[in-house]
Order: sequence, then structure tokens, then C-alpha cells
Amino acid sequence: MNRPMPAPGHMAVDYEDRLDFVRLRDYRLGRARTALEASECGAFLLFDFYNIRYTTHTWIGGALGDKMIRYALLARGKDPVLWDFGSAVKHHQLYSQWVPRENYRAGFLGFRGAVAPSVGLMEAAVAEIKSLLVEAGVADQPVGVDIVEPPFLFELQRQGLTVVDAQQLMLDARVIKSRDEITLLTQAVAMVDGVYQDITEALKPGVRENEIVALANKRLYEMGSDQVEAVNAISGERCNPHPHNFTDRLVRPGDQAFFDIIHSYNGYRTCYYRTFAVGSSTASQRAAYDRAREWMDRGIEGIRAGVGTDEVAALLPKAEEFGFASEMEAFGLQFAHGLGLGLHERPIISRLNSMKEPVELQVGMVFALETYCPASDGFSAARIEEEIVITEDGPQVITLFPAQTLMVTNPY
Repeated sequence: MNRPMPAPGHMAVDYEDRLDFVRLRDYRLGRARTALEASECGAFLLFDFYNIRYTTHTWIGGALGDKMIRYALLARGKDPVLWDFGSAVKHHQLYSQWVPRENYRAGFLGFRGAVAPSVGLMEAAVAEIKSLLVEAGVADQPVGVDIVEPPFLFELQRQGLTVVDAQQLMLDARVIKSRDEITLLTQAVAMVDGVYQDITEALKPGVRENEIVALANKRLYEMGSDQVEAVNAISGERCNPHPHNFTDRLVRPGDQAFFDIIHSYNGYRTCYYRTFAVGSSTASQRAAYDRAREWMDRGIEGIRAGVGTDEVAALLPKAEEFGFASEMEAFGLQFAHGLGLGLHERPIISRLNSMKEPVELQVGMVFALETYCPASDGFSAARIEEEIVITEDGPQVITLFPAQTLMVTNPY
């Protein structure tokens, strides 16, 4: 029997097999090492926050997530080395002892250029990295880098290192989720299930979009979210075209409104749209919703292990069917994207890319499928998103807040 994916709660207990974080860490590092061994690289040098977490299992919060100052080195046959910000190093040494103590090191590269490269921070960092590559016997092999600031790349090259792309390899490593990763993804979704219940109770004339955003943030952090990355709140005449943001707009009677809740639990993210009608709905709004639901169900039905992403993309409507001149202009409205530590992982399924380089779907992939349909009134629109796990028995939807028909909140 294809049982529902568990969302067991936040606490480890002795009487149920819930999450095994040791197993999770071993799985992730093992996948990264396998990717490294299969590559031409002697080491991966990782700046992407998600790759750092995947290999070192450390996290220091979102404030430093886009500053390009944390980095990790994974060399063949060696434990990961992490350069982190200030006192975070001592904290890791005390509480994150799966990495050898001496492999946690202080590092700082300049806050995305705020400290000029001429100061020499990058020069010293590259020299230290190169010494570790020499020690590991891989300095003559290419170094795989995921994302990088140009001055750091130039310094790697100046000191004689050959740099190649590691992001493709790391994304491939991260694409198949373990049972523990799927449990964390399902727990993150279950938290959003509850937030949508709160939203339906609050969504009435006079509430502002930003108030719904505040409500979602508050409830998610109360329930244990470690990062609310974004909450889109779109209502009324803002629904079409889709602006992908929120404002202080007052919700009005009869509005169509949709929301996207993006947060993470233990690092694992959601992307979860739902659409509602406020107080009442029109025939135009209901028709748009029914069509978006039809596209969604058609897409889900086609998702199976062994199927190509081009076959799934072909089930989604063409750009011209919902008012766009090209797939580039319509991108992000009818597509699917992998979910994990990152919001947009593999597979990315759309008519824009999947027809050119299809990928075979595999058991253990987890992704979000999104559809969007403008209403005939010219300004309303329906947006639906389901998160899907590919199992041996087919697709299993883990986003459970009702979405088969357009829900009317606080009806008159």
C-alpha cells in the first residue's frame, strides 16, 4: 500500500522511527563524494549555501547567505574543510563534531567586494586552499567551483589552479532524496497546511496582503521554521499578470487571491501556492480555476519513474494558450522545479528547456508542479501548486490543503 508520507513532528522520540540525522548526514556527504570521484576534479570548492550545508551539515542563518564569505573544500579522500564567519567556527567545534575540529576555520573574503580584493584576503585564502590541495595530492587536477565572485576566480587562476563547474555535479548529487530528506520536506509542507487554514479564516474584506504575509511568517516561526524565504500575496486586479510579490493592497469583496509560501524546516524548502475567492466567486474565476486544476491533474497523471521531463512538459499548456507570445515570457507559470535544500533544484520541467535536454524521472525525486490560468474578466487568475514525491508506485502529492475546487473564504 502506498502510505502517506510521514510528517512526524519536531521531536525525536524513542518509540517511533522518525528522523535519523546521522543517516541524513552520511547520505548527503556520500552523494557529494561519489559525484567528486566520478568527475575530473581533485576537489570541490563550494560557496553555494545549500552545497555547504549538504556537505558540512552546518548553518548559521540567512543574514550571511548572500555575502559569499562562507566556503567549503571537499577534496578526494579527505574530510570537508569549512571556512566560516567569526565565532561561528568555535560554535561548530563545540556542537557540530562530525567534521574534525581542525577543519573548522575562520575565513573572510570581503562581503561581496565591500573590502577591496587589493587588501589581500582572497590571495591569502587561495594560498591556504592550494596548500590543502597539495597536501591531498590533487593540486594538479581541476578544482570544481559552484558559484564564485570574479576576483576570487581570477585569484584561483593567478595561483595556477584550473577551475571547472561543480554546480552541475552537485545538483545531480542532490537530485535523489533520501527517506530522511523526504520526511523533512513533508514536515515543512505540513506546517504550510496549517498556515493555509489560518489564512482562510483571516482572508476577508479589509485585510491587507502584507497582513497575510505577517500572519504566515508568525505562524511558521512559531511552528519551527528556520527560514521564511518569501510569501507571495496577490489579490484582485493584481492577479493578472502575476507580479510574484506582495503589497499593502486591501482585499475587497469578490477578489480572487493566491499565495505562495516558501519556507524551510531543517533546511528543506516548500513552494506551495493556493488560490481562494473572498466572500464569493464569479463564473469567470471558477472557470479559470477549473482549467488550472485540469492542467495540474494532467501533469500529475503523467509523472512516473522512467518518463522523460519532455513528456511531462508536453502535458502542460503552451504559452499561447494562456496569453503569452513565447515560452520565455511565460516561464515560471506552467512548470515544475525540484525541491530540497534549495528552492529550485533538479528537475526543472518546462517547455522552455525540457524539449531540448529531457531528463528521465527517477524514484526519490521531489518537485513542485505549478499551473496558472488567467480569467476571462481580464484581471483575475488562478494559481495552483502541488509538491510531488516520485515513488515506486507513482506520484504522491504531499501538499494536502484542499485545492480540487475554488474555495470561497468567509462566504456571504
